[in-house]
Amino acid sequence: MSPRHLAYGLHAVRALLQHEPAAIARLLVAGGERGGPGELAALAAAHGIPVEPRPTATLDRLTGHATHQGVLALLASPPQPLDENALEGILAQAERPLLLVLDEVQDPRNLGACLRSADAAGAAAVIAPRRNAAGLTAAAIKTAAGAASTVPFVQVGNLARTLRFLKGAGLRLYGADARAHTSLYDTDLAPPCALLLGGEGQGLRRLTRELCDGLLSIPMTGAVGSLNVSVAAAVCLFEAVRQRRSCPGGPA
Repeated sequence: MSPRHLAYGLHAVRALLQHEPAAIARLLVAGGERGGPGELAALAAAHGIPVEPRPTATLDRLTGHATHQGVLALLASPPQPLDENALEGILAQAERPLLLVLDEVQDPRNLGACLRSADAAGAAAVIAPRRNAAGLTAAAIKTAAGAASTVPFVQVGNLARTLRFLKGAGLRLYGADARAHTSLYDTDLAPPCALLLGGEGQGLRRLTRELCDGLLSIPMTGAVGSLNVSVAAAVCLFEAVRQRRSCPGGPA
């Protein structure tokens, strides 16, 4: 079975049951376990979703020995990202859009962590290219802890064209770059904007950097010279949240 047809972990499966129960074909729970899996089994049964007890070893095998927490959802179809056509509607619904753009982030766990931070920060969407980037795999959904069902994830065919569209829609584009001379804390993130972060190891690609209205860095005072992309995304998103809550426009 393709990993794209699986969702596992208490938070990820609970979010699917609450927001997209029709996406789940069957729910497998580790036999004899109580607590979280039992609660989700009851919720699944309330939605008419078949619940099947299975040995923990079976769930281990199906998830590739990932941390499934005793619950595994078999999906009727793999989760589908949105495409470029959804962006206009997303921007229209956001009073003061805050977007997160991931430029070739390839680790699905980093994508999942970014989705989780984007949800917590109230971001309108997370955008990534279709090629050379992580998608909504089971690992991404698990790490997102439910955010894969609540934050629009948009995969685009041409990231540069999408960035030009966002600029034309009135958003400022700020790229995170450890070499930038301007601090994150000296950048005005209160207006509509998109925060751009590059992939693991390589950072932002050249054309992506050139399309930014500004580059910013996160001040580092320790021996470590950079942060994991998902941690950096969280730091940048919540600086935007802080600024927006302290400005006359109110909360983001």
